[in-house]
Amino acid sequence: MSAGLSHFDESGQAVMVDVAAKPVTARSATARARVVMQRATLDLILAGGAKKGDVLGVARLAGIMAAKRTADLIPLCHPLPLDSVAVDLVPAPPEAVDITATVRTTGRTGVEMEALTAASIAALTVYDMCKAVDRGMRVEGLRLVAKSGGKSGDFRQE
Repeated sequence: MSAGLSHFDESGQAVMVDVAAKPVTARSATARARVVMQRATLDLILAGGAKKGDVLGVARLAGIMAAKRTADLIPLCHPLPLDSVAVDLVPAPPEAVDITATVRTTGRTGVEMEALTAASIAALTVYDMCKAVDRGMRVEGLRLVAKSGGKSGDFRQE
C-alpha cells in the first residue's frame, strides 16, 4: 500500500478496496457546504421568485439523488444500499444557504463519499438555479463533519 492510502496496491496501481472480510455495521456520515451569494439572490430564493422554481426543494432532491449515484461518479467507490439520505438547506441571512447532508447505511464500508456528494450536488444545484441573477456565487466549506461506524470508529469536527 502506498503511504497508508487504501486505494493503491503495493505497486501503486489504483484499486477498489476489498471489504469482503469487514463486518456489517451501522454507519453514518454528515457533510456540510455553504453557498454564498448576493443578499438579493437569497431574498429571491426566500420569496420563491427564481425562474426555475423552488430552489431549496429542487436542490434537496438533487442532493438525495446524487448520494444514490455516488459510485457512478467516484471511480473506486463501492455501490451501497442506502438506508436514508437527508439533505437540509437552511437560509443563513444575509447572504448564504447552509447545506447539511446525512447518509446512513448498514454495510461493510462507510458513507462519507455519499454525504459529501449529496452536499456538493445540492450546492451546485443552488448555483445552477440562480446563476442567471448571480454568477458570483461561491460554494464554500465542503467538508465531512461526522461519521460513525466501522473499524476507524467515530469522527467529529465542525
